Amino acid sequence: MVEADPAGGWLRGALDLAILAVLSEGDRHGYALAQRLAEHGVGQIKGGALYPVLGRLEAAGAVAADWQPGEGGPGRKVYAITPAGRDRLTAERDRWRAFAAAFDRMLTTSTEESS
Repeated sequence: MVEADPAGGWLRGALDLAILAVLSEGDRHGYALAQRLAEHGVGQIKGGALYPVLGRLEAAGAVAADWQPGEGGPGRKVYAITPAGRDRLTAERDRWRAFAAAFDRMLTTSTEESS
């Protein structure tokens, strides 16, 4: 039996944080944001996953969007992290690090006990 890759579930839970982290590097349109996430090793994020999260972050005031003219093509929406988004990034990053450390301790302990 082949099991589904669980990474998709983990990513859904952390995509808001990943997007805020990338936007803290600088403003980006959706495609460039997806490319940067891939460069960070997150994998290919499709628009169907990316844009609803961006909309949710924008509605929450964590991200601001601005239409900018395209170079030789249609305009595109460029996203920027807001001060509230930076505060959220800091808080969520701290929670994520605490969660990851606790999870790592659990995995290390269970591995040592099974040896």
